[in-house]
Amino acid sequence: MRVSLIAIISTLAALSGTSLAAAGAKQQPVAINFALVADGKQVGCGAPLANLGSGHLDAKLHDARFYVSDVKLIDKKGERAPIALAQNDWQYADLALLDFKDARGGNSPCSQSNPAKNTVLTGSVPAGAYVGVEFTVGVPVESRVDGKTVALNHSSYETAPAPLDIATMAWNWQGGRKFLLIEVDPPAAVAKSDGSKARTWMVHLGSNSCKGNPATGEIVACAHQNRFVVTLDHFDAKTQQVDLDLTTLFRDSDISVDKGGAVGCMTGLDDPECPAIFKAMGLNLTDTAPGANDAGLQTKAGVSSIFSAGPIAALVGAKK
Repeated sequence: MRVSLIAIISTLAALSGTSLAAAGAKQQPVAINFALVADGKQVGCGAPLANLGSGHLDAKLHDARFYVSDVKLIDKKGERAPIALAQNDWQYADLALLDFKDARGGNSPCSQSNPAKNTVLTGSVPAGAYVGVEFTVGVPVESRVDGKTVALNHSSYETAPAPLDIATMAWNWQGGRKFLLIEVDPPAAVAKSDGSKARTWMVHLGSNSCKGNPATGEIVACAHQNRFVVTLDHFDAKTQQVDLDLTTLFRDSDISVDKGGAVGCMTGLDDPECPAIFKAMGLNLTDTAPGANDAGLQTKAGVSSIFSAGPIAALVGAKK
């Protein structure tokens, strides 16, 4: 009986993502800085974006936000230590929202007097030496809060806690969220296939091919999850930041035109603008072969060409 009890405790500890020793370990604070970069420069707020897309156009940042979850630091042995996120308006459960627009919604680049809304993730980890970081871009289906299971992705933004309470980041697909939202304004209006024009070229990533209505208590299941893990094996939180490179994201996309579907890429399986965007992110838009069933999964585990580690720049947007 004693052996069985120990086995049960060990199993529960493993399932919780932490060991019994780690649970009582001394904690140390950690802050992970995130940044947008374009053409080799840090950008944000209403910054101009040079040489963007296949046409190397001078565009302007319209909006940029994304959710990250399941953030971990990596030690020299390759073991992962989950970051216990500080709970605030930007972080809930094991989820955080990064927002690179300024609080005033203006058109000026970020500065010390006009910082981005939230570009720093904060929390604590067991005391130790760490050499890398890992996180998931996307909102989990659910998480544990105060010992209870709570719905995250498929929940009403009208009643959800911050930062899940933002209408702009909500899909109309079974109550899911936009995991990543990047919008840019090219120098001239976007020419659509039907002859009309649009002001903004958009990238909205979220789960699709979902079934079930959470509003009526149904369990939602999505055929294409479209979450992806970013592993940076060489990362020092004290001297480096996580860069999302817009040049890489839009490299093979012509942001001056839209050939069909939503303007830009909104995760549509038949949207002609989505293959290049999904390739840059490191995701399979559709199955790689008949019967592969890998649509919505990561092409290579832990790898996304749009994310990298870079030195902390002089300007890092402060949290408001």
